[in-house]
Amino acid sequence: MIARSLDVVALELPQRFGDRRGSLAEIDRLLGSPAVEGAALALLPELIVTGYVSPRGDSDLRRFAEPLDGESAQRLAELARAHGIALAGPLVEEDQGRFYNSLLVFDRDGRRVGHYRKRHPWFPERWAAPGDLGTPVLGLLGVKVTAAICFDVHFVSADAGGALDEADLLLFPTAWVDPPGEADARADLLPALARRHRVAIVNANWGPSSPALHGQGGSRILDAHGRTVAVASAGPGPRVVRAALHLEKAQQPRGA
Repeated sequence: MIARSLDVVALELPQRFGDRRGSLAEIDRLLGSPAVEGAALALLPELIVTGYVSPRGDSDLRRFAEPLDGESAQRLAELARAHGIALAGPLVEEDQGRFYNSLLVFDRDGRRVGHYRKRHPWFPERWAAPGDLGTPVLGLLGVKVTAAICFDVHFVSADAGGALDEADLLLFPTAWVDPPGEADARADLLPALARRHRVAIVNANWGPSSPALHGQGGSRILDAHGRTVAVASAGPGPRVVRAALHLEKAQQPRGA
């Protein structure tokens, strides 16, 4: 096996419910910032382009749905290409009358190389159908990448243990919020998952927002031993969480 280092970032942003242009402009600004310059791969939080739930508590996002080649996907591809960075970002996807909480993965040239639909929508996501594409393992930047979205984490070992065992890196976008007064469940869940499958994890979570919903933040990057190697500081964002991951399962040499 050839081990290699991969420079990854998780972008932590407050949600701007219904403000796609504002969200994409903020993502553009962050991708062009010195904090991201030179990184190979960036992950955006779950549904950050549209927001996850309205200030009045409405979580039906079907009004924002687009096809796989719609305006939001095209804009994410443009951002990947413009900044020369592989980019994984969300889409409220409509396909043949069904709606999905999806993640799209673009290479540095803006080509879509991955498409994942959340397999286990959370309870308020009654608008979303369970993902029907399985769990992919993608070749990206010379490593193997897989994906899960937020609530999927409770089922991913059973659903996709083989994909996790094969992959070098798990992309894990979230809109994670623990109940008030409870400890952050990711602190136990993610290290255990990383160690079980020897997979590094990039988690991009939505950050504190105003006036209605306070994202939990705490975006983090873990190595394949379950060690947290970078985490967002507390307080208002946006935040850039960045680390050079040493990927020990990385690709076989040719001819091996």
